[in-house]
Amino acid sequence: MKGELTAIIENAPEGGYWAICPEISGANGQGETIEEAKENLKEAVTLILEDRLEDIKRGLPEDIIQETIEM
Repeated sequence: MKGELTAIIENAPEGGYWAICPEISGANGQGETIEEAKENLKEAVTLILEDRLEDIKRGLPEDIIQETIEM
């Protein structure tokens, strides 16, 4: 498994598609095509996770150990 998340995609009433990611609260995307909706969803997930990481890091001591792990 490598960073896999779920995309739930449905037709939008006004045309195009909506996509949500149930694993990441608030992550959604919209597009004229399914691929566009998925790309917008990926961008939303990235922005949300980056923002959460910055929030967590605020106020931590400078000598923390920070490493990247791969799933």
